[in-house]
Amino acid sequence: MEITGTTEVYGLIGSPVAHSISPLIHNMLAKKTGLDMTYVCFPVAGRDVRAALEGAFALGIRGMNVTVPHKQSVRALLSSVDPLADAVGAVNTLVRDGDGFTGYNTDVEGFAREAAACGILLQGAGVVVVGAGGAARGVCFSLAKEGAGRIVIANRTKEKAGRIADAVNSWKGETLVIPAGMDILSDTEKLKSLAGSGYLAVQTTSVGLYPDTESSPVDDPEFFAQAAAGIDIIYNPEETRFMKYMRQAGHPAYNGLLMLLYQGIASFELWTGRKVPKEAADEVYAAMQQEMAGRRK
Repeated sequence: MEITGTTEVYGLIGSPVAHSISPLIHNMLAKKTGLDMTYVCFPVAGRDVRAALEGAFALGIRGMNVTVPHKQSVRALLSSVDPLADAVGAVNTLVRDGDGFTGYNTDVEGFAREAAACGILLQGAGVVVVGAGGAARGVCFSLAKEGAGRIVIANRTKEKAGRIADAVNSWKGETLVIPAGMDILSDTEKLKSLAGSGYLAVQTTSVGLYPDTESSPVDDPEFFAQAAAGIDIIYNPEETRFMKYMRQAGHPAYNGLLMLLYQGIASFELWTGRKVPKEAADEVYAAMQQEMAGRRK
């Protein structure tokens, strides 16, 4: 990649960011689409977010991604926020405008695109979401946006699940999301009455993340037997214990690497106005898989 005086700069702000594979995604997409741009990581502490945004705008940076721990706090510093991102309460993509940056949330689209790529129909589906953190919130808004039939959130603290349910139900204008404690995952009859049989199970917690690869937030065989498919948003390890249980029950299971790819593609398309061809997306995904395999050695 040749950097010239006309090369547009994009980047990622967060803390930490050194581990991110977003530069791989965006620099490869730039090469595949023939755009004169580069993407770099900027480690930014919480106290420096305002200064970072002001500096980025002054330097002519065209757009940025935002990762932990700034996805919520950055909203108050933007010139505008997309209505969906505002409802979700988190921003992960910044697009330069006349006065500063407009905030978007492409995690919502990233999850929906992964499901579609895996052949999972979300419209009318019953879904069980495990966990009630920031990732679960984005997943639930994605499910609601795509027309899921019923969503059950299972979390150790039911009140936390309730806050997500209230936000999504208010945005959707109907009672779509039902909060529950983790005990619902072992109460197969009650779970079936709420989510139906053949539900999609989505694991959104950090349980099972490397190096804790032998753990799963749920291990009841009936939970997996009653499902139709599973998505674990973790992508390291490549196959989590949650995914192993799902596959042992005879159902397909997928990790979160495709979600990471597609949220990146959605950001890229917002910045550039270019649609990413499937062939380019497939090549980037293969490179991401290779990169993650190298990190696991």
